[in-house]
Amino acid sequence: MALGLYTSIPFCRTKCSYCNFASDVFSKAVFQRYVDRVCDQIEQAASTAEQMGERFDPTVDSIYLGGGTPTVLDIAQLERLFVTISQNFTVVREAEITVECAPGTLTQPVLEALQRCGVNRVSLGVQSFVDQEATSVGRLHNRVTVLDDIVNLRAAGVTNINIDLISGLPHQTVDSWNFSLQEVIASGVPHVSVYMLEVDEDSRLGRELMAGGARYHAHFVPDEDATADFYLMACDRLNAAGLEQCEISNFACPQCESRHNLKYWTRQPYLGFGVDAHSMLISSGGTNQAVRFSTPDSLESYIAGEPAQRSFVDHKAALEETFFLGLRLNRGVDLSQVAAEFGSAAVEGLAATITELVHVGLLEQQNQVIRLTPRGRLLSNEVFGRFLTADVL
Repeated sequence: MALGLYTSIPFCRTKCSYCNFASDVFSKAVFQRYVDRVCDQIEQAASTAEQMGERFDPTVDSIYLGGGTPTVLDIAQLERLFVTISQNFTVVREAEITVECAPGTLTQPVLEALQRCGVNRVSLGVQSFVDQEATSVGRLHNRVTVLDDIVNLRAAGVTNINIDLISGLPHQTVDSWNFSLQEVIASGVPHVSVYMLEVDEDSRLGRELMAGGARYHAHFVPDEDATADFYLMACDRLNAAGLEQCEISNFACPQCESRHNLKYWTRQPYLGFGVDAHSMLISSGGTNQAVRFSTPDSLESYIAGEPAQRSFVDHKAALEETFFLGLRLNRGVDLSQVAAEFGSAAVEGLAATITELVHVGLLEQQNQVIRLTPRGRLLSNEVFGRFLTADVL
């Protein structure tokens, strides 16, 4: 089975107030040390896998550079990453190669470099087409910049474009959210990701909201009900425009689903490089078990070469993953396939849980397929938790 490769670039021009990822603003002096470390990790991938107790086929059909903002790297550094990947893996001709970009970083030299590296998909972290909303959370672009980037990407031959939007940003209203949805539909991009604002202690805005303060425009953040309503509005508008919901947060035209993301939800093997990057390899014994391992989540620890942390996915954990990952997809989980892979007793042991979730309107069942309802997508963590606590094996 072909691998997916993910490379984390944790550098940003500015740290957005809502961001809870392992990314930040760093001096360019550290960029080269980081790229050196990532390239070393790529070159050592086979030996690392053996240390984790597994091996892999070096064939790759998806590559994803995420962040942070990969396009803040120097062009030579960006190209070196791709060269190192090509020297250590067999990248198939039709591979999906994605780079995340902050609007405004796609200069002509960068576009030309992406072309040389074979990039055929770009994800733009737009978040909002309303300038006030974007500025309030620390974004450096405006609506015109985004539209110019889309034009320039298409002129460079990159038509597979994703745009990220966030519902629940400060100052967002029904009218302003409708405007962002209208703009993203009018842009004609084939893929849109919609995320609801997360309120947690891992972001400045989240901490301020939890404390009841006003910094970072926290007093202008819509309440949870409004944020959920905005998400449901997006589902309706995007589906009606031909961008069909394929996963809780992702909408795509036919044949434009993210191949790389699908690897995560369907438990296909992938390797991650860089800060806070995760990997999963299927057991070489041919069972449904796997090994997962991850790199340190701090830049200093990663560059210092701290080893990856390993965890084994046993039969029970693999069954749980099959449900809480598979149910993210709108196509749902086929219980007959689960029974074939894990045994009929596993499905029988979950029958009561599934029946209850259907009864309360969080799941729907059609023959042997179960999937989240619209309400279930809003309360997906609650649904997933039920499958994690069920005693079935």
